[in-house]
Amino acid sequence: MSTVTPAYLDERLALAKRCSREATLAGAKAAAVATVASAIPTLASVRMLTWAKANINPTGQALIICTVAGMAYFVAADKKILSLARRHSFESAPAHLKNTSFQGAGRPHPVFFRP
Repeated sequence: MSTVTPAYLDERLALAKRCSREATLAGAKAAAVATVASAIPTLASVRMLTWAKANINPTGQALIICTVAGMAYFVAADKKILSLARRHSFESAPAHLKNTSFQGAGRPHPVFFRP
């Protein structure tokens, strides 16, 4: 069993901080785009459609826009975290696990699928 050095822990902590910062920035960018993309049709529909004008008050409009922005933030940040974790786990994997090419047994299908 190998021991863990403080330098290794510092390196892993710095990597985790960098990944969380990248995920935060990706989420913020997605939230900004989603805010604009949802605010324009929401505000336009409240001005043009009689049903929306009667039933969606300013609090409802803000709730629609903020919900879309929040969902976009968390989806984008989660996707970024998963992609970075996948990349870093692949980089630190042993060489025999990095070979992802399929080397089958020579049969294209299992026996029960054969014609």
